[in-house]
Amino acid sequence: MSRRRSVPLSIALILAASAAHAQEANQVSPVLILPPTNPPKMVSTYPAQGATVAPGVLILKVAFDQQMSPSAWNYAPAPDVTPMDCVKTPRLLSDQKTFVLLCRVLGNRDYGVTFNAQRAGGFANLGDNPAETAALTFKVGADDPVTTLRRAMDAAGLKSDQMPVQDAPRATGDAARG
Repeated sequence: MSRRRSVPLSIALILAASAAHAQEANQVSPVLILPPTNPPKMVSTYPAQGATVAPGVLILKVAFDQQMSPSAWNYAPAPDVTPMDCVKTPRLLSDQKTFVLLCRVLGNRDYGVTFNAQRAGGFANLGDNPAETAALTFKVGADDPVTTLRRAMDAAGLKSDQMPVQDAPRATGDAARG
């Protein structure tokens, strides 16, 4: 009797192993593998390197040569210049290559920013390849100050749909009532 039981049991084990292997072979991995890419290069900025701009509201703009990740960025004050007073988070525009950042600058000062001062977690393309560290320095003159967002956007060459900040979506339902 023990022989009869061992044959069906061993067949059952083989069938179970085959079924488990078939299930594993049919599973799809949720991992997206992108081909290797070159590090993104900064192709333009506003203000331009070494330029002189008016004091007041300033929209810092940096464009890269590749589509960029909207959640990967870091910037820090450049050495030996006045740090800018900016909102914390830059906005990636719809071209997926240009970031804008709302700032305030004072007259008769030199300002600068270092992009990807720490490459890890910094500006990166869609393949998570970080851009090289780059510094931008510029001067602020004593002209009449820019006092409106519209004038700052015009100076940076931005259209009305390229605001440096966006409104948060309105809360609806029970969460909005508290």
